[in-house]
Amino acid sequence: MRIREIGLFVLMLAPVWAPPAAAGPFGAWAAVVVAGDDRGDAGEQAEVFDNARRDIARRLVQIGFEPGNVRQFSAQPGRYIEPTLRSEFQVLRSAMDEITRIARGGCFVYFTSHGTPQGVGLGNQLLAPEGMAAFLADACPDRLTVVIVSACYSGVFVPALAAPNRMVLTAARHDRNSFGCSNDFTYTYFDQCILESFPASRTFPDLAVNARACVAAREEAEGVEVPSEPQLFIGDRAAPLLELYSLAPG
Repeated sequence: MRIREIGLFVLMLAPVWAPPAAAGPFGAWAAVVVAGDDRGDAGEQAEVFDNARRDIARRLVQIGFEPGNVRQFSAQPGRYIEPTLRSEFQVLRSAMDEITRIARGGCFVYFTSHGTPQGVGLGNQLLAPEGMAAFLADACPDRLTVVIVSACYSGVFVPALAAPNRMVLTAARHDRNSFGCSNDFTYTYFDQCILESFPASRTFPDLAVNARACVAAREEAEGVEVPSEPQLFIGDRAAPLLELYSLAPG
C-alpha cells in the first residue's frame, strides 16, 4: 500500500467525535436551544425562558459555534427579532436532522421550560425522558453530546439520557423544584447561574461544577428551604474528550 493510500485509509477510520480541528473547537458542532414555554409560575405571560434561550445561543456563538449551526426555539417565535422556530417536537427534530447533516462534530442541546415528574414542557406538548432519549439516539447517536435541561424535576432525564458519549446536567433532582420561573426575574436561578459561570469555566464539566455551586449559593441566600440540587452525569468516553473543548471566547 502506497503512503498516500495509507493516509486515506487512516482518515476513513477516524472517529466521528474526534478532537477539535484547528479551525475552532465548536465549529462543527450542532446546537439547539429551546425555550419550551412562555408562561410564568402563575400562568402569566413571561419572558424568563426566552431570555435564557436568546442569551445561551449568543454565548455559544461567542465560544465558537457557527451561527448557522445553532437553532433557537420558542413557544411564541413571532415575538422575537432573532430567527426562532416554534417549540414543537417535529419542528425540533427536523431542524436537528438538518443541522447534523451539515455539522458533523458534537451536539449541544439546551432546554429551559417548566417541568413535571413526567418530562419537560415543549410548547403545548410534554417531552418525556424516553422521547428525548430517542431524539438524541437518532440525531447524535455516537457523537460527543452535552445536554442541559433547566426545569423543575429535570433530574428525571438523567437515567434515560446517561450514555458513555454524553454529559447531562439538570437544574434539579427528579423530585425537586427549580426556581425563578416568573416575570420577577430575567432568568431562572439555574439559567442565570449557567450564564454567569461561562467566563470562569474552562470546559463544560467546569461549567457544570460552577453552575451547581452558584445555584446552591443563590438558593441559600434566598432562603430556599428545599434546594433544587442540580444533577450531573458525565459518561466515561465523554469525560476525556470534553477536556479538549475550551469555552474561551473564539
